Amino acid sequence: MKYCSECGHPVTNRVPEGDNRPRYVCDQCQTIHYRNPNIIAGTLPVWEDKVLLCKRAIEPRYGTWTLPAGFMELGETMEQAALRESEEEACANVAIDDIYTLISLPHVNQVYVLYRARLLDLDFCAGDESLEVRLFSEAEIPWQQLAFRTIHYTLEKYFSDRLLGHFSIYTHTINTNNRAPQEKEPVSS
Repeated sequence: MKYCSECGHPVTNRVPEGDNRPRYVCDQCQTIHYRNPNIIAGTLPVWEDKVLLCKRAIEPRYGTWTLPAGFMELGETMEQAALRESEEEACANVAIDDIYTLISLPHVNQVYVLYRARLLDLDFCAGDESLEVRLFSEAEIPWQQLAFRTIHYTLEKYFSDRLLGHFSIYTHTINTNNRAPQEKEPVSS
């Protein structure tokens, strides 16, 4: 950030009085510009024993498989964002069940919130951001062609829980360094 969005004057990256971390501060009007993580909301749409995946038609990771998910927009609830992304990427009509995974990615300032969801019909197709949309059983999942570690983690948990017949809510942190990821005990739902 170079200029203040309030008055247009240059900003300085410094620790404001009473704060504990650097922020962009306008030296003219004293506006403090807070930067916060982006929230990615999406669904894990299920039909019988299969999950719906989208093949990405956009970067990053063009041509790899993912769950329908994307950035939450201003004025949306988390559930609205997840439903919108399912419609935009897969033209899928889904009903949300519960939050399933909440995954922090501090190295890219993102938080993923993925919901378990039921496909209400099989009338889905590739949206503008997808090359292809398809149902996969566990044995058919293209594990080596998944777009993101968040998706891999969510699918692993889902198929494990499905075998047990009980779904939990998982919180997880994915780091890029060599330390083991932080995972909390699941919460029963």
